[in-house]
Amino acid sequence: MSTNNNQGYMPANNQVYIPPEYQPISMWGYFGYQILFAIPFIGFIFLIVFACGGKKNVNVKNFARSYFCVLIIWIVIIAIVLAIVAATGSASYLSQLAQQTK
Repeated sequence: MSTNNNQGYMPANNQVYIPPEYQPISMWGYFGYQILFAIPFIGFIFLIVFACGGKKNVNVKNFARSYFCVLIIWIVIIAIVLAIVAATGSASYLSQLAQQTK
């Protein structure tokens, strides 16, 4: 006859015990973190701190890392678009200005 060694992890109401570092974040928690990360400068500092392990909750850490990755992707996309606009639009606009001033 085998004994169940997991009895310490099963409370009386048959719910599975989840350690605090793995507790899921509520919908309002995600909403609050998005608002916090959207604040200029302060939000970026919190984003870096949370992504590098400032919180013990793994879900908050992973959310901060994913938010940081999306932020980097947007910065790269905007830089590429600005480079294309600067290379094409500005050159033709400056040549038109040069012709008008003559």
